[in-house]
Order: sequence, then structure tokens, then C-alpha cells
Amino acid sequence: MVRAVIQYEREPDPERYARHIEEFVPPVECDAFRHGKAFGSPFGEPTFAYCAEFEWADTDAFKAAVRSEAFAASGKDAMEMGIPFTVTFVELSE
Repeated sequence: MVRAVIQYEREPDPERYARHIEEFVPPVECDAFRHGKAFGSPFGEPTFAYCAEFEWADTDAFKAAVRSEAFAASGKDAMEMGIPFTVTFVELSE
């Protein structure tokens, strides 16, 4: 399983983020998309305020998706929200 984990420095405006989700997530080929507010950490405050993740069954599906225009457009729109964020690609094993 492969995930793209996006961590936002602060929580996005709910209306703007809803528009981002509605317009830019469905065109990205993935098995799942999730998002939500960070609420804590075992070491005090969390290092990010909001998190989103795309999920794919394998690296081939991941590679196809991240090379797509839809994935690039999603990233471009996320940057236009003006909130600093990081993206990390993770391969998980069972």
C-alpha cells in the first residue's frame, strides 16, 4: 500500500477546502482519500494542524497517479490556498 500524506501547517478555510475536495480530488485515480484535523500528539502540540492522504494499492498505481495532470492540478490548487504544507510518500507493509 502506498500513501501520499499531506500535512498542512494550519487548518484550511472549510469552504475553500470543500471546493478543493470537490473539484480536485475525484479526478485523481486512487483507492481512498481521507482528511481531517490534527487533535493532539504524545509530545504536546501536533506539528501540523490538518492532514490529508491519498491511498493506492501498489506502487504502479501510485506512480501512474502522481504523474497525472489531475494530481499536479490538485497540488497546484492546494498551493493556491496559501497554507504551507508538506507531502510525504509512504510505502506501508502489512
